[in-house]
Amino acid sequence: MEYEGRYRMAAAKYDCLLFDLDDTLYPYSSGIAAACGQNIKDYMVEKLGIGRSKIEDLGNLLYKNYGTTMAGLRAIGYDFDYDDYHSFVHGRLPYENLKPDPVLRSLLLSLPLRKIIFTNADKVHAVKVLSRLGLEDCFEGIICFETLNPTHKNTVSDDEDDIAFVESAASTTTSANGPQIFDIIGHFAQPNPSLVALPKTPIACKPSELAIEKALKIASINPQRTLFFEDSVRNIQAGKRVGLDTVLIGKSQRVKGADYAFESIHNIKEAIPELWESDMKSEVGYPGQVAVETSVTA
Repeated sequence: MEYEGRYRMAAAKYDCLLFDLDDTLYPYSSGIAAACGQNIKDYMVEKLGIGRSKIEDLGNLLYKNYGTTMAGLRAIGYDFDYDDYHSFVHGRLPYENLKPDPVLRSLLLSLPLRKIIFTNADKVHAVKVLSRLGLEDCFEGIICFETLNPTHKNTVSDDEDDIAFVESAASTTTSANGPQIFDIIGHFAQPNPSLVALPKTPIACKPSELAIEKALKIASINPQRTLFFEDSVRNIQAGKRVGLDTVLIGKSQRVKGADYAFESIHNIKEAIPELWESDMKSEVGYPGQVAVETSVTA
């Protein structure tokens, strides 16, 4: 575990803790991420008609360039129902692998600060995960996919500010439903792909700095007084660029953009004990189910 040697007055500095969900509040070894990845591949084949031989390369390029495969699919021209996508991708996950975590629950409830979930996943998935972990009343609310993407436009080219296709030497293809599909694999096979801009996505998600700033605004979060917990290095770095202090979960060594790094969220009190040194007189638990129909969530 590594974190800055000097103790800062964290309790005085922070008034909000912002937590990623998947692979942050529970370990990657749960198998949820691997199953989700396979479900995404199956969706691309079964629902979008993409050849299975292209899935690996296409998925990697979309994830690398757009933050999520879903955002990338929309960017290159595929249109689909967001709820259907989430139902397919998350509906068959091995949630039974997630067990109640009384240790983490105790830690979270003892923290005298605002605590909010910030995930790229949909609301149904987020609530189910928190319920399985026994953490449904530990957070003020959830910033999720629906929070940042409240509407789904019917086409991918109805607003040039929303999504912009740029012609290049890479070919486009036409799907069964008619829209042109940008050939991102062909694009990166060109000698100088960086000379041509990629199409934009209408989906807002981490690690987009605009998406993070939008989330902070919706939840009335001051980035200068917030500590952001994430397992993704690029999300950590994006958070740092918008002014958040950051904690990288799942790694023992800090990377650029991370103020702290530790293997498990369970190490939080050992790594940052100052968070408990607060004079704030606030309720740290949230009775009943976690709020999902508030200004923080869709």
